[in-house]
Amino acid sequence: MSYDLKAVIAERGLLTAAAATIAGARITPLRCGLAVMPMTDDLFAVVGTPKGDCVPGFWRLPAGFDEVLSSWSKAGPVAFVESEYFGGVGEENAAVWSAGQLALGPLHMTEDDAEPATGTPVVRALHALGIRASASEDEFQVAGLGEHRNWEDRPAV
Repeated sequence: MSYDLKAVIAERGLLTAAAATIAGARITPLRCGLAVMPMTDDLFAVVGTPKGDCVPGFWRLPAGFDEVLSSWSKAGPVAFVESEYFGGVGEENAAVWSAGQLALGPLHMTEDDAEPATGTPVVRALHALGIRASASEDEFQVAGLGEHRNWEDRPAV
């Protein structure tokens, strides 16, 4: 089974308002008052550089877009997460901005790395957004990220 997520996650109202002027931005509500804006090919083309450069350590965080996320975070924490797995092989990258500054990360983990006691990069980003595991669900499920395996073609709501 595969999983592919490259996206901005933040409080629903914050993300909806911040992304309102970006052509190609699709906001999908999650649980717990959060929303996700997948970094689709269309969005990457709009917010990325002509060369397609990315912030070091990330596959789909366009160079310079981290400054946009930093600005958005003045209204509340904003995370950029990447999680790509297929058959137990994969990688995660994450960073969180809060109060206009980088607050967490960048964090990176591959399948060869031992999972830290504090959680994977995406779990740590979800923690920074206020998500906690429950007795029956992990953080991905609590946030609603586990309901979808591929976000590229996910329609906005």
